[in-house]
Amino acid sequence: MTYHPKSEFIAIMMERGFLADCTDYQGLDDALSNQVVPAYIGFDATAKSLHVGSLIQIMMLRWLQKTGHKPITLMGGGTTKVGDPSFRADERPLLGPEQIDANIAGIKEVFSAYLDYGDAPTDALMINNAEWLDGLNYLDFLRDIGRHFSINRMLSFESVKSRLDREQSLSFLEFNYMILQAYDFLELNRRYGCLLQMGGSDQWGNIVNGIDLTRRVLDHEIYGLTSPLLTTSDGKKMGKSLAGAIWLNADMLSPYEFWQFWRNTTDADTGRFLKLYTELPVAECDRLGALAGSEINEAKIILANEVTTLLHGADAAKAAEATAREVFEKGGIGDDLPTLTLSKADVQDGISIVQLLVRSGLAGSGREAKRLIADNGARLNDAPLTDASLVMDAAALAAPIKLSAGKKRHALVRIG
Repeated sequence: MTYHPKSEFIAIMMERGFLADCTDYQGLDDALSNQVVPAYIGFDATAKSLHVGSLIQIMMLRWLQKTGHKPITLMGGGTTKVGDPSFRADERPLLGPEQIDANIAGIKEVFSAYLDYGDAPTDALMINNAEWLDGLNYLDFLRDIGRHFSINRMLSFESVKSRLDREQSLSFLEFNYMILQAYDFLELNRRYGCLLQMGGSDQWGNIVNGIDLTRRVLDHEIYGLTSPLLTTSDGKKMGKSLAGAIWLNADMLSPYEFWQFWRNTTDADTGRFLKLYTELPVAECDRLGALAGSEINEAKIILANEVTTLLHGADAAKAAEATAREVFEKGGIGDDLPTLTLSKADVQDGISIVQLLVRSGLAGSGREAKRLIADNGARLNDAPLTDASLVMDAAALAAPIKLSAGKKRHALVRIG
């Protein structure tokens, strides 16, 4: 891309690797250069926490605010009742209102770590699209909004086309999702003057729909900007690990485990992730990412500390690093390790080592735990664990024990 932006926000997006595409570079750049631009990203409430896959979007909103503009975090209290079908093979499970509200409450906790909310011109807004979606009259909506959508065009969007090409069912409920998301953009523009929607590149079709609808109904000029869909250098989807999703809420994933995820970044991803997920200068990110041999490990520790500090605070990052050094360099038991606390009733008749590996989160199932032991991948207090039939009683657990899966995943087990 040869476009040279005037606005600081687009320059940062391009330089740090956030930008995949934009509906109108010149128009958006002019708007960002001449006024405070309100911009939004939508987050559906399908779980009680967002995971690392959403962090690129959150960082985009953070940079938007840091460069003098107004972020809007749109909670999908309404759209979650439908479920985004984009690039999915099947329909999402439908959630009830109480579960959606509980999920939104959990998700809100993360945003305050990255954004400043309030009433000032560049303070962030937290809005729930149930505000306008819950009270819609179906016939009025079909007449006033539905008539602007071409079924032929909607069927041509890659997110829908890929599902139909595989002859997988797409319900009418899901098909309406893109209309509702387009309507969100129109309402945010009408109510809050929102000029920009951002999202992952899989949202391109939905964003373009919202821009077209707003032009047709309000005759307003608005814009869309997308980020690349991130995969790690080995092709895995960002945000997932062998142990499951890397959640952002501390009650769903400890700050230590979060820190460890970033510390375990592959060499090839380190420089790129420093640019996307930290605020270190780009030149420093490039320098750190180019280190080789054992030196790249210090770059990964910097990455882990910077990302953990943004989300959980500097104290949590320091504690995680101290625990990691204690565990890995000294072979000790770190105070900050994930801990499984058992009751006396749990161990009254003894508890198998296989159960402990599963309950501590080091294995996803009993079968996986047994395979881990058979492959010499499990350790008990840093000694190889070779007996899958081992049963631990209260005496064996009188002092905390450390379980390990491979070299990098550990947990404490103790009786509470």
